Amino acid sequence: MNLRTLTPLLVSLMTGLPSAVLAQTAEKSAAQAPSTVQGIAPLPGQPNLLVSGVPSIPPELRKRVLQYLESRAANLMDVSRDGKQVLIATRFADTNQLHVVEQPLGARFQLTFTPEPINTARFLPTDANILFFLQDVGGGEFFQVFRLDRRNGRSELLTDGKSRHESLSVSDDGRWLAYGGTGRNGKDTDVYVAPTDNPKQARRVTEAEGSWLPLDFSHDGSKLLVMQFRAADDADLHVIDVKTGERRQLTPKEGKGSVNGAALTPDGKSVYLVTDRYGDFAALYKLDLDKAPPSSEPPSLTKSIRWNVESIELSPDGKTLALETNEDGYSRLYVLDTKRGTLSPVEVPRGVMGRLTFPSGRSDVLSYALSTSRSPMDVYQVDLRTKKSTRWTRSEVGGLDTSTFVEPELVHYKSTEGVEVPAFLYMPRERKGKVPVVIVFHGGPEGQSRPNLSTFNQFLAVELGMAVLVPNVRGSEGYGKAYRAMDDGVKREQSLADIGASLDYIASRPELDASRVGVYGGSYGGYMVLATAAFFPERIRAAVDVVGISSLPTFLQNTQAYRRDLRRAEYGDERKPEVRQVQERISPLNAVERIKAALFVQQGANDPRVPQSEAEQIVKAVRARGADVWYMLALDEGHGFGKKANRDTVTMATFLFLEKHLGAPSSTTGSIR
Repeated sequence: MNLRTLTPLLVSLMTGLPSAVLAQTAEKSAAQAPSTVQGIAPLPGQPNLLVSGVPSIPPELRKRVLQYLESRAANLMDVSRDGKQVLIATRFADTNQLHVVEQPLGARFQLTFTPEPINTARFLPTDANILFFLQDVGGGEFFQVFRLDRRNGRSELLTDGKSRHESLSVSDDGRWLAYGGTGRNGKDTDVYVAPTDNPKQARRVTEAEGSWLPLDFSHDGSKLLVMQFRAADDADLHVIDVKTGERRQLTPKEGKGSVNGAALTPDGKSVYLVTDRYGDFAALYKLDLDKAPPSSEPPSLTKSIRWNVESIELSPDGKTLALETNEDGYSRLYVLDTKRGTLSPVEVPRGVMGRLTFPSGRSDVLSYALSTSRSPMDVYQVDLRTKKSTRWTRSEVGGLDTSTFVEPELVHYKSTEGVEVPAFLYMPRERKGKVPVVIVFHGGPEGQSRPNLSTFNQFLAVELGMAVLVPNVRGSEGYGKAYRAMDDGVKREQSLADIGASLDYIASRPELDASRVGVYGGSYGGYMVLATAAFFPERIRAAVDVVGISSLPTFLQNTQAYRRDLRRAEYGDERKPEVRQVQERISPLNAVERIKAALFVQQGANDPRVPQSEAEQIVKAVRARGADVWYMLALDEGHGFGKKANRDTVTMATFLFLEKHLGAPSSTTGSIR
């Protein structure tokens, strides 16, 4: 469905956004050509996908890939007060929608039926028939807050329809709703609080420069924890009196550190805080509000764990704190007895965890989401008395036999300056001789590749017989703040050495073919793809850039205003001549004459993070040298491809591209060509 061809009134009915806002968007779109790339045209049968240089998908490829594309996941949104209803986001049609599950492995009852995905939602704790959720249009990430009444199935828009909103939170007593929003000036994110019985009457409780986000209400709803976020390594925690608006900073004004999670105790007198302020890894601390900010380093409650604490969830009675750690990419679950201070592990499948949540009226069960390298994200509930987990959802994987999927090998290899790069290596099981390799770079840059299910990686390994190397280069999250900071600002130039180290590692493995290497990545991973093609041109054959950065200065100038300062903290301020000089030197656009690999660029027209101009300037620059470039532009997508029909097509085209340029080993069975 092409939203640009529908009337604003019809789209308004479908999305809940004001028709006036949609009319303005339609007028702006109509006045502009969708692309500056010559020869681009709508894909037959999918008018929202524009392509240039992309061949048609062979029927035999389409047939085999389709099963892998039918994998779905159950993402945990919330749990009802009594723990008997689990709210999930999952996809049965084109996009993720809200569903309720009322018993272990029970039916998923769909609650929303909209063309746009929903990936954030909360129950009203006092009435599970009322939900609040966030939703945008066309992948633009200008999320709006909606209220859904399950009794009549109607959704009501609560926010202005044009500003960006995030970080939805509802108080346990059911009286207050909080979220972040850019309504004041379109640049800064303030915290808004609204009564749930009159949610359109929101008021700002912060009004300051930067990004401020709500984290957690006190049990009685009288206090609200908010985070002032400046960068991944620079955030502060504040507490706000909901009634008076009085705000007090709880973290020290000197120094800096992360705020990975926070929770107020039921009596509202203390707060549990996860931060890396006092060490290389994020640890758990307890602060007394009347003594905050602390004058000295508080004792760590997780000093026995030498990895990041990633998330925490406090039980309603305050006696148990659940925490998830990230240990070399794998999640582990622990529970802390808050009275005795004892920490004990809870056995869960070896994989990657998602959200943790207690029912607001129970402290004996904890719900969590988890994915493994062979299974998609699903929801479990653990009985904390027995430590036994019960599976609540079982998501489909297209009818495939997942026992044939590849378990990645965790490897480490050396780079420059004493850096050791951790990576996951997926090796095809049946092979004879050297196999081609695809390097997959994560985004972020402060992201992390982890061993959860990737049907993309599995198809490459199982069906195409290609190895997949997934590195966490310096600057990645999960390995301590010193490692994360190694690519900040002008140090990004040194981080490019990790590309060379990855290629050297491939050459060191006798079963890998260093002469047949491709690279794939999205967002910052797209930048790494283009940097590989530009600065290591002799060592790769194919490059797939998904919503990637081609020039650091133009990216920083053109990204949305609400995130520009956040990105300058990571990449450096392009307005400073000495910084810009380095950024220009390591921008692939300025080394386009060196690119030799075949290039496939993929972009969403509504991307607020990495704008369409980043994709099109690299496409045109490479083509100006006479090279062939595949280009695919989705008019109804943003920072990535969220709609199934679009995602299916671009994924199949990617496999076609990689097989064309890397080939499959002759001894590998199951090749689709």
